Amino acid sequence: MSTILLQAQGGQNPYFSFFFFGAIILIFYFFMIRPQQKKAKEQKKFIEEIKKGDYVVTIGGAHGYVEELEGDTFILGVEKGGRIRFNKSAISQDATKAANKK
Repeated sequence: MSTILLQAQGGQNPYFSFFFFGAIILIFYFFMIRPQQKKAKEQKKFIEEIKKGDYVVTIGGAHGYVEELEGDTFILGVEKGGRIRFNKSAISQDATKAANKK
């Protein structure tokens, strides 16, 4: 008898469930997806504005000055005349900004 009563109590409003799932989707968008899109846009703009002579730090941790720009690549001048070729996507925006503040 008690199992029949428990099954009969499920009269929840279907609009509440729809609203609840909609709210979850909005929370995911504003706290996860949107900030990632904004950061990716800032990184792309930062990489496009790199010019010869800028001090940069790569994702791998190499520090140096941009000596040449060639399409999607650049040549990084490091200590004692060393030169290394990297893709522009290897520049770390956050590390470069932190190194320039010092």
